Amino acid sequence: MTKATVSRRTFLATSAAVAGGMTLGFHVPFLAGSAAAESAESAAAAPEINAWVVIKPDDTVVVRIARSEMGQGTLTGLAQLVAEELECDWSKVTTEYPTPGQSLARNRVWGDFGTGGSRGIRTSHDYVRKGGAAAREMLKAAAAAEWGVPASEIMAANSVLSHKASGKTATYGAMAAAASKIEPPKDIKLKDPKDWKIIGKSVPRLDTADKVTGKQVYGIDLKLPGMLNAAVKECPVFGGKLASMDDAKVKAMPGVKAVVKVGETGVAVVADTWWQAKTALDALPIVWDEGPNKSASTAKFAEVLREGLISDKDVFVGNKNGDALAAIESAAVKVEAIYSTPHQNHATLEPMNATALWTADKCRVWCPTQNGEASLAAAASAAELPQDKCDIIKVHLGGGFGRRGAFQDYVTQAVRIAKQMPGVPVKLVWSREEDMAQGRYHPVTMAKLTGALDDKGNLTAFRMRISGQSILKSVRPEGLVNGMDPAVFQGIAKDDPEKPTANEHGTVYAFPNLLVDHAMRNPHVPPGFWRGVNVNQIAIYVESFIDELAAAAKVDALEFRRRLLGNQPKARAVLDAVAEKGGWGKPMTDGVMGRGLAVVRSYGSYTAALAEVSVSTKGKLKVHRIVAATDPGYGVNPQQIAMQVEGSFVYGLGAALNQEITIKDGRVEQTNFDTYQPLRLAEMPKVETIVMPSGGWWGGVGEPTIAVAPPAVLNAIANATGKRIRQLPVKDQNLKA
Repeated sequence: MTKATVSRRTFLATSAAVAGGMTLGFHVPFLAGSAAAESAESAAAAPEINAWVVIKPDDTVVVRIARSEMGQGTLTGLAQLVAEELECDWSKVTTEYPTPGQSLARNRVWGDFGTGGSRGIRTSHDYVRKGGAAAREMLKAAAAAEWGVPASEIMAANSVLSHKASGKTATYGAMAAAASKIEPPKDIKLKDPKDWKIIGKSVPRLDTADKVTGKQVYGIDLKLPGMLNAAVKECPVFGGKLASMDDAKVKAMPGVKAVVKVGETGVAVVADTWWQAKTALDALPIVWDEGPNKSASTAKFAEVLREGLISDKDVFVGNKNGDALAAIESAAVKVEAIYSTPHQNHATLEPMNATALWTADKCRVWCPTQNGEASLAAAASAAELPQDKCDIIKVHLGGGFGRRGAFQDYVTQAVRIAKQMPGVPVKLVWSREEDMAQGRYHPVTMAKLTGALDDKGNLTAFRMRISGQSILKSVRPEGLVNGMDPAVFQGIAKDDPEKPTANEHGTVYAFPNLLVDHAMRNPHVPPGFWRGVNVNQIAIYVESFIDELAAAAKVDALEFRRRLLGNQPKARAVLDAVAEKGGWGKPMTDGVMGRGLAVVRSYGSYTAALAEVSVSTKGKLKVHRIVAATDPGYGVNPQQIAMQVEGSFVYGLGAALNQEITIKDGRVEQTNFDTYQPLRLAEMPKVETIVMPSGGWWGGVGEPTIAVAPPAVLNAIANATGKRIRQLPVKDQNLKA
């Protein structure tokens, strides 16, 4: 490769090609000749090697991260991927977020900004590694041109370039300016996994120090010169709207600057401090038009769901083989059960918030978001400005779990409020009560399961009717397939044994006859992508019922699963791993009364769990230990994976044991963490994680593991007490043996 200069336009086009063909469900246009284009020219002129890598003269390597960091470690993992191919000194790596506006101006050079579905690393590993590899080759080419030697003779290691024959060396920082002028390579070969030095290693997280010292700024912490603060209320009944308010009652209260309408459904108070805004908002006389859903209730939803278990109306078949109905009819033993899971809120520790600054020709929003491009689209729409006149400055999230991805209502609100205060930055923060009342909740469902056994205890048929909400019907109806929501069947979807990684949510079991369908029933409460989404309830239903079938067949629960795993060696491997480490079949000690198993495939990964529990004579549950095994194909940072497993269990067990959103008179009854209780420290079991990546594909981490903990615990409870819990949360059930 020879030293060359390239035009900015060529550089941008080439960089965009390196990013790969990433697509989103909405269109983000590039506006030639616009301010965004001018921004692209400026960015291209900056001393960067390419879109992913900036190297400073002191050898500091800045890795651009398009995905969002919300505690899961994606920021560090993506930096590891780039650094691996760059061959840089890891101790000098830092990161920064590009903005979606900058990406728009550069033909979406950073690809997809969305972070959800455990996709942060698994769907960007290829092109970010290529970004690092391209930067490495450009550095080598720059050194070769300066030293007059072939680039093939240049070695790159630990941020140093060297030429053995001449003895010449140079640091990355010294060669960065020259490298930035080199034509990016067109053919990029990535390293063989066996040669990885940073990928697969438990390097410390890059964001830990700032979090420990308090330097890390979250959206709720943000302060800007001259900033005002806003508190908001929306109609507490979904589908209702604002009828009237008497702002004269609060305009003179301390610090209050304005009382403004927020669309047709809400009202906000803007004040010097957030507490002044909230105090005035609480005192504001508001009349709501509660609309057609004012008498809705959880009890009425349950009636609708029960009807769906037996109805033929709006039913969609998601997976079928053989003739399950005939096999059940002729079975020696038939087993039936009905399970249910409630609405649940994301309940992020940091409530929804965004800070907006609007003028007639520009809008900027600082916010924690799981999808910067979706936030940009929402901000531009609310600002009534072209997207190239707007931008999103992303900050770390104090929790996301899906709430800050597809749902940009808090961004829309912030911009609408700021638009009524031109030229003044306004920080909107939801109260915890508003965060509870205006969620996008985990869908409520019921399931009727029927299994058929022959006279030897072999499973001959498996039938599951799911009755409940469709997230896609509400959020992205264009994703429906002939009216069916395929996402409902996560964890028990159709599978191809010859292509075991083709369907990331395929069932691990080889059911001889199978019928799974969905009666779509959509109450007015808006559903959302709640961490793990539909695989959570599917895992509870399937794995709990597998235990019931094993008991009816008088077969050990582990052995019963092994019989059904068929051509699923990776599922068998994680299941066997937890059984061995967890002591399945061995005597229980230390007060443990019951063990339970679960195995699931989702988001491209295979996960299993073994739980140990005890139940007191008064019915008090204690989860002693959970052993978890996960095979995500490749594991970028094993320590982070273990932390993800532990964190997912906190979240999943909190929901299964304690949490439920209920509706009365059309509105959410829970208001704060006293009535929507997360897992307490004393309730957290010991977690032992087995990370066993087998290579060959890239699966997810954060969401696949959340699904196996609840059914493993439910099966352990049944093993300990003889009582089967089929309705969540567990706190509402009588556990006395």
